[in-house]
Amino acid sequence: MLFGIEWNTANDWVFAWSILPILLRGMVVTIQATLLGFLVGAVLGLVLAALKSARLRLIAWPAKVFTEFLRDTPLLVQLFFLYYVLPEYGLVLPAFLTGALALGVQYSAYMSEVYRAGLESITHGQTEAARALDISPLRTFGVIILPQAIPRIIPALGNYLVSIMKDVPVLSVVAILEMLNVARIIGDRSFNYMVPLTMVGALYLILTLIASAGVRYLDTHLPKRGIPLRG
Repeated sequence: MLFGIEWNTANDWVFAWSILPILLRGMVVTIQATLLGFLVGAVLGLVLAALKSARLRLIAWPAKVFTEFLRDTPLLVQLFFLYYVLPEYGLVLPAFLTGALALGVQYSAYMSEVYRAGLESITHGQTEAARALDISPLRTFGVIILPQAIPRIIPALGNYLVSIMKDVPVLSVVAILEMLNVARIIGDRSFNYMVPLTMVGALYLILTLIASAGVRYLDTHLPKRGIPLRG
């Protein structure tokens, strides 16, 4: 018996229907971890991109080193560091938050390169025109440059959203009951792995198709034209 359900493997369809609600609860956790991890990665990636683009080496160099460190170390190592090392220094985070943070930190390194490419695709003439109109650098970046860069990098960011979703099962090592971990537990208790794992594969396929469709929609409908400057 698992979560109050008694398994009957004689009929795979009955078995599949009985475990579906449990897998759907795991799917909710997977979606939550994906969205939170993507949000952390998107925000931190933008900060890293801005720091790496700074003219001062004292600012740009540490950001570049930090980005390379994140890219060159496995997600699992970073997850274990956050989960086991930080509590030794008094910073104790819930397992779910730690896992989502690890995903976001890992992918922020990749997203920072996407942001950098998008920002560099905007002509320098717009920055110079904004300076001529006495628009502050911060307002130029936030109102003129960034809104034009984001639509151009939507496909790349969407790919990382799907990648984060596929990496969520790594969080099972810190006992997070995401979808694949739930399926594994069901298989351990029922000695039937084929049905829950097949269902998880189908659910992941549905989620990735929905995410990909959403990214294509945004890529098609978000304007990519320049923004007229006004004094």
